[in-house]
Amino acid sequence: MSEQFNCTGCGVKIQTENPEELGYAPSSSLEKEVVVCQRCFRLKNYNEIQDVSLTDDDFLKILNELGSRDALIVKIVDIFDFNGSWLPGIHRFAGKNPVLLIGNKADLVPKSVKQRKLIDWMKKESRELGLNPIDVFLVSAAKGYNIKEAAAAIDEYRNGKDVYIVGCTNVGKSTFINRIIKEVTGEGDIITTSHFPGTTLDMIEIPLEDGKAIVDTPGIINHHQMAHYVDKRDLKFITPKKEIKTKVYQLNEQQTLFFGGLARFDYISGGRRSFSCYVPNEISIHRTKLEKADELYENHAGELLTPPRREQMDEFPELVRHEFTIKEAKTDVVFSGLGWVTVNDAGAKVAAHVPKGVHVMLRRSLI
Repeated sequence: MSEQFNCTGCGVKIQTENPEELGYAPSSSLEKEVVVCQRCFRLKNYNEIQDVSLTDDDFLKILNELGSRDALIVKIVDIFDFNGSWLPGIHRFAGKNPVLLIGNKADLVPKSVKQRKLIDWMKKESRELGLNPIDVFLVSAAKGYNIKEAAAAIDEYRNGKDVYIVGCTNVGKSTFINRIIKEVTGEGDIITTSHFPGTTLDMIEIPLEDGKAIVDTPGIINHHQMAHYVDKRDLKFITPKKEIKTKVYQLNEQQTLFFGGLARFDYISGGRRSFSCYVPNEISIHRTKLEKADELYENHAGELLTPPRREQMDEFPELVRHEFTIKEAKTDVVFSGLGWVTVNDAGAKVAAHVPKGVHVMLRRSLI
């Protein structure tokens, strides 16, 4: 095979020898105008996913190249999972290159939240995480909201340079680029998008008119996100598609909330008070007494409390308890990749239980 093809869906090198290996496509498909590997074809047409053999080191190698290029870096985070989808060390990878920060999935945040406030909050959090972005935008790649403005900003800030788009798996990077391409050229979806972590496998270059390119980089896997512990069939439950409905609970001391069987929130002490829960609408919340919580989980995880599924329980990680005393009013207890609970007043003592390996943290309230 003399000519080298890359999959337009995920960027991987096409090979025609081994159907089990990455980048396989039948030889007949090389005649087509658009060449896609079998994995992308199945993902697009049948929503089937094949596991991928790329390691974290492969991803890091790609990221490490960024500092040596002269480019604009566009970092995409999922506004609904801001901390879980943050790329640690991005300021190191970027080198001297400017970073434009884009919060995607703005359509999931309750409409009552003012966009200006969200952007200010993102700027503040970014600085605390070591990044000083040149600008911050909120978009919804899925709905096309604010894409024109983001495209114009990218064009302005790139100053005739290449653009590298970076982000964790599942932040909607490829959807965002597809929207930008559609905005600029009127062409439909070029890059394979799905709600499965890690769809883009290698750099995909989309040429620009001035000879430069927009480059889609592979989604970096953040292992502390909930998505890596959920059965592939259940990803749809934790990948919200619609505006999140706030669920408010008046809790007495010693009460517990279960979020399906994925996580649990204990209210230990601080008098009767209200808690606002922001989790995907598909996740059911069960309230019980703290003293009965362990027994309830033991007997009903995988049935009444799902996801996970019953057959998954044997390998599902145990839930690990993290205890916090809330020192400031309006504090979020964040479950990485699932959502958060806002504690409205200071002085509460709470505990969060998450699968071993998933992050829990406190932050200034987003809403």
